[in-house]
Amino acid sequence: MIKKVLITGATGLIGSELVRQCHNEGIAVNYFTTSKEKIEKSKNYKGFYWNPKKGEIDIEAFDGVTAIINLVGASISKCWTKQYKKIILDSRLESINLLHETLQKTDHNIVHFITASGVGIYPNSKTKLYTEEDNEVDDTFLAEVVVAWETAAAKFKNSGMEVSKVRTGVVLAKEEGALPKLIKPIKFGVGAPLGGGDQWQSWIHIQDIAGIYLFLLKNQLEGKYNAVAPNPVQNKKMTKMIASKLNIPLWMPNIPAFTLRLLLGEMSVLALEGQLVSSHKIEQLGYQFKFYNLENALQDLL
Repeated sequence: MIKKVLITGATGLIGSELVRQCHNEGIAVNYFTTSKEKIEKSKNYKGFYWNPKKGEIDIEAFDGVTAIINLVGASISKCWTKQYKKIILDSRLESINLLHETLQKTDHNIVHFITASGVGIYPNSKTKLYTEEDNEVDDTFLAEVVVAWETAAAKFKNSGMEVSKVRTGVVLAKEEGALPKLIKPIKFGVGAPLGGGDQWQSWIHIQDIAGIYLFLLKNQLEGKYNAVAPNPVQNKKMTKMIASKLNIPLWMPNIPAFTLRLLLGEMSVLALEGQLVSSHKIEQLGYQFKFYNLENALQDLL
């Protein structure tokens, strides 16, 4: 029975929901933060300072902890300048490497390391359904980030821990993440499918992504897991469903791919490409999705 977990990125979008679910299950949470103002010290929620860039870390955070959930990483939805791409990569690798190096030199009882990853590793395809068995890797910057991230996580396996990699799809939540960005143009009356609109969006509700982390934690499951809902949809369907839930008509034609490439540059892959990803493995192991279809996910969030 897990009594205490250490979470990096606990104050972020997925982290906050995961902390809530851990507390519901009676699991205490230690967390790392780079901001001293965010350090709280209550009975089941204790913050500790770290600065991966400078290699600073408070090893008291490992006391009584048997598993680590690593959610740290700079947002991929800011402009991909050369400098920012470096920040995206470094934010993931510096934190994971600092954890690994510190554990090598510290007495601890950690047996399980669970890390965030992304479905962006899979090549863009309109027809292929990707499972965790697929080894093809896309040639985008995003795929390069995922490969480096998962390779860094594999080092914990060599230190005798179980390692789980959570390949996350498009996370839908009320206040942050992809959904507010999708809603905004629709509310302004300029919502439209992107490019051809037939690119797949393997989405997941915020409660389910946190639920999958908790499920892997409680059952000490290792390996790669696709964290996507069982029913991916195409971009045009998602756009239409959001508009219909908001009671706002869509009248604009699709936004041409070349326009998005001009506006977003290399980052346009986030809008124009997608993967059809299977959730079969985690379901087979017994995880039950709360939000199976986009319809009821949007009903809940909107």
